[in-house]
Amino acid sequence: MFNANSLFAEQANIIAGVPLDMAGTPGLATGWVSLKNYERATIVLIRAASASAEGGTITLQQAQAVAGTGAKNLVAIDRVNRKEHASALGGVGTWTEVTQAAAATFALTAQSQGAYVIDVDPTDLDDVNGFDCIQATVADVGATACLGTLFVILWGARYAPPLSPVVD
Repeated sequence: MFNANSLFAEQANIIAGVPLDMAGTPGLATGWVSLKNYERATIVLIRAASASAEGGTITLQQAQAVAGTGAKNLVAIDRVNRKEHASALGGVGTWTEVTQAAAATFALTAQSQGAYVIDVDPTDLDDVNGFDCIQATVADVGATACLGTLFVILWGARYAPPLSPVVD
């Protein structure tokens, strides 16, 4: 947990992607990040409204190294917290919890601005086979422009200051 007497940057790390148009390829992706030195990862997607039937899908994968070695789906999404609104996302003050059977994907709602949060516990990964890295992607959402950004907040750093999660 966070210590209120320490600064955020002394306890956590953010690996951010550049906001992009998610229409067409390649969509959005975080870099591969290692969870070896963190207690939890939180994946955050913030996006503009999309066209009808072009909501998109968040997918989680795991790998054995930050180069994406041995990548395979991470079947760990059983809860997503989201905020959605047709045109005024900034006015939505509380999260809505959405649950589903554990899966590697989560379908986004079309035609809404949204903020989505998915927590990943390192114990969800296949550590027996050396998997300790994750990546999140949002594939092509369709033909209509839809801006978004995807990033990972790593928290519960085992060392202060936090070690780099983008090196093995």
